[in-house]
Amino acid sequence: MRIGITANSEIPEAIRVSRQVLNELEGQDIVLESGLAGLFGRPGMPIEEMDIDVLVTVGGDGTILRSLQRTEAPIFGVNAGALGFLTEITENDLKEGIRSLLDGNYFIEDRVKLATRVGDRRLFDATNEAAVHTAHIAKIRHFQVFVDDQLAMDVRADGIIVATSTGSTCYAMSVGGPIIDPRVDAFLIAPMAPFKFGTRPLVVPATSHVHLLLARPKPCLCVIDGQQEMPMEGDEMCEFQLAERKSRFIRMERSFYPRLREKLVCAL
Repeated sequence: MRIGITANSEIPEAIRVSRQVLNELEGQDIVLESGLAGLFGRPGMPIEEMDIDVLVTVGGDGTILRSLQRTEAPIFGVNAGALGFLTEITENDLKEGIRSLLDGNYFIEDRVKLATRVGDRRLFDATNEAAVHTAHIAKIRHFQVFVDDQLAMDVRADGIIVATSTGSTCYAMSVGGPIIDPRVDAFLIAPMAPFKFGTRPLVVPATSHVHLLLARPKPCLCVIDGQQEMPMEGDEMCEFQLAERKSRFIRMERSFYPRLREKLVCAL
């Protein structure tokens, strides 16, 4: 098994835990991401150039989302951040988790991804969501959202979030969207701060083709998983549909609802 390792180099805890990961994987075929390798004085390479079987990410959900935009390898997330909803183990579980990984005592969980196109440009696929929102603070926009060519939402709002079931526990949840079990292949369309109180989020099949227009073109910003940003003039069409590939996670057990209670319900 060839194992890649990446970490959020801006989090001191992530660097410290990364050293522990390296110690636990001593003797294995290891590839370090360039930034992390530089800190350790070792050779490395960008994630997108790695030929690996598994990518170990050390940090929080942002580290995982950034990595998933650059690799098709399954992700084994080690939490060294604040919430780490997508991560699999904590520092306390590191020794046991690495042993299970090396022994093959795990399964791979597939999650649907969202393909986004703005005008003629294809952006990174999203594991969580694509958000189109005003480029200026406190400036409302008039959005029209179509699902399979039918007008589904005509709303003035700060923005529109199109999320996967995985992303339903992230940005979309914070604007009032429902939590969707990740086993459900669906997209969630949620307006951000809509002007009309009666405007509610929509859940549509993941096979749907969703596109978004601005009734009056004005500058906006399209953000993919909080990682990639694309400025918009406002006259482009935004298209969202099921991506060809999925996000893949190394899991030791099926634990969505215990994780939900621990990370979100009890933490609130």
